[in-house]
Amino acid sequence: MSCKRLLSLFILVFGLSGIVNSSFAQAAGKPENAPSEGAAPAHEEKKGINITELVFGHVSDSHEWHLFSLKKENGEEKPIAFPLPIIVYVQGQGLKVFSASHFEEWHKDADGKKISNEYEGLYIEKVMKEKILATDGSKVYDFSLTKNVLSMLIGVALLLWAMTSAAKKYKSKGAPKGFQNGLEVIIIFIRDEVAKPNLGHKYKRFMPLLLTIFFFIWINNLLGLLPGGANFTGNIAVTACLALIAFIVMMANSNKHFWGHLLNPPNVPFLVKCLLVLIEVMSLCIKPVALMIRLFANMLAGHIVILSVICLIFIFALLNVYVGGGFVIVSLAFSIFMFFLELLVAVIQAFIFANLTAVFIGQAIEGDHDHDHAELSESVMGH
Repeated sequence: MSCKRLLSLFILVFGLSGIVNSSFAQAAGKPENAPSEGAAPAHEEKKGINITELVFGHVSDSHEWHLFSLKKENGEEKPIAFPLPIIVYVQGQGLKVFSASHFEEWHKDADGKKISNEYEGLYIEKVMKEKILATDGSKVYDFSLTKNVLSMLIGVALLLWAMTSAAKKYKSKGAPKGFQNGLEVIIIFIRDEVAKPNLGHKYKRFMPLLLTIFFFIWINNLLGLLPGGANFTGNIAVTACLALIAFIVMMANSNKHFWGHLLNPPNVPFLVKCLLVLIEVMSLCIKPVALMIRLFANMLAGHIVILSVICLIFIFALLNVYVGGGFVIVSLAFSIFMFFLELLVAVIQAFIFANLTAVFIGQAIEGDHDHDHAELSESVMGH
């Protein structure tokens, strides 16, 4: 095994160990809303680990980027995180810009929701996701730079760096090598296996879109697998925007041949035609939904499985400390296996999204000339 592979394996194990230590600190430490000494508890806290809160706390979006937690001498946790800018427009109050570090005290209300302290008439409510609300009930429009948004910007920066650096080497007219050679192989694969078969002679027009979709999704999938990374492509709002872009491009390039077969299928009885039109319109609307859910579900499921397997350590530890310690090896081994599987899923999902986008666009731009070519070929073969 080479030194690079050993180093990569060490980083992987170290990252997973960091997740385990962070989770163990949350499981074994003092509850966040535990009352201080001498104060009467509002309600009795249950011992153990809240798996749902722990898992979805790692995969959900946030107004701060949490890396891990350290356990203090008094049993409390010290989160290692950096706050992000909060940019909100409050109806009747105007624009407000400040740091998320002002929301540093948390408690649970009677419904079990995590509520932050108030600052400038605002507070954060955290259930499955964080939401900024006004204390007076005013409408709040959130334009904050959240963890997912920052991860997206990092992904865009990496994509621009990769493509511009490869383009500069091509301008120098040198032979492709190294990173540039790897990019060329992927680009040729997308051209020959995705664009040309589905888009025909018009493939060059859509190559920038397909390459952008593929590399953007792939890079962000990989960033989400880093320890402390953001689950960007596991956010349904993100996949919905990507699917909407693909749908808009498909509709903008559709032709009368596409709409004619969609709304008026030829050589079909009227009653059957009415049924077919309804089915075709429904399938047209289902296409972007399928793109959205496929990417979202696959990436979110991978993160949840890895975190759930790690949490099994603490579930068994609550039954018996030795059983929990013995399960660490099994959990880490399975987590490493799932991590490598997610590396494969990351590129597969990017390829599937780009390929289906090409398929849908190809169906929309298919014209009468294709049938003319087919009829000409048949006539030639007949003669």
